[in-house]
Amino acid sequence: MEKHLFPSLDHCLLCPRACGADRNHGRTGFCKMTSEIRIARVGLHMWEEPCISGTQGSGTIFFTGCNLGCVFCQNQKISTASLPGTTYSIEELASAMLDLQTRGAHNINLVSGTHYAPLIVEAVRQARDLGLSVPILYNCGGYESVDTIRMLEGTIDIYLPDMKFFSSEISTRYSRTPDYFEKAKEAIAEMVRQQPVQVFDTDGIMQKGVIVRHLMLPGLLFDTKHVLDHLSETYGNQITVSLMNQYTPMPGVPDELSRPLSSEHYRAMVDHLSILGQENAFTQEGGTVSESFIPEFH
Repeated sequence: MEKHLFPSLDHCLLCPRACGADRNHGRTGFCKMTSEIRIARVGLHMWEEPCISGTQGSGTIFFTGCNLGCVFCQNQKISTASLPGTTYSIEELASAMLDLQTRGAHNINLVSGTHYAPLIVEAVRQARDLGLSVPILYNCGGYESVDTIRMLEGTIDIYLPDMKFFSSEISTRYSRTPDYFEKAKEAIAEMVRQQPVQVFDTDGIMQKGVIVRHLMLPGLLFDTKHVLDHLSETYGNQITVSLMNQYTPMPGVPDELSRPLSSEHYRAMVDHLSILGQENAFTQEGGTVSESFIPEFH
């Protein structure tokens, strides 16, 4: 398997942690990954927002490793590389995209691929040369470098970032990122610059645009309010906001996160979106009762 070397991975600055790891030569940084592409899962996913999953599924590619490491992560075995995944070459990644298209995927959904950004750009280029025509979706935790997002211009059709936290104190406690909100704010601004208009096909499947997700956490009602206020005041209905209630307490989380999300708090923030005039929004009905259950979006 031929290994492609990218100069930017000699001293990796792809994410805001800017750890400088020489990933081309086997070193790992915060993401715990070298320049070798590792993928945990490739398949059709029916549980994204309706305009993403549609009736046939979103063609998801879950990359191993993560630049955030949130204490409440539901995919810790993937994000921490305790399940290292399968090694892919760039050519094999391009082939996987084409296979998902053949299986009917509405889009190619790249999940947590920040640390592979230059390799993703090359894989998408190769796949498009071979006939890939569905939209490319960048699904990330929001803690992104603006320079890396700029690198993706022309490659990504749909951005699906999180905006997890507003408070620096909270983001420091739960993901060791005191600058989370500032970095996410800057990155999302660049995403919207690249894809300023939401475009849908005749079946309501998104072709271009930005959807910003926010997962509500127990006890952090006002942090959620600040996030929603920022998104609404900055972008209005130029973007779609996805307000999620699917938080599931995982083993080892801090005590204050060991309980489910209050349904009253969630409903209050759904109402707040309406007060803000946010017409482009997804919410979720029902609650999460296990790791495998994700409530339906509406």
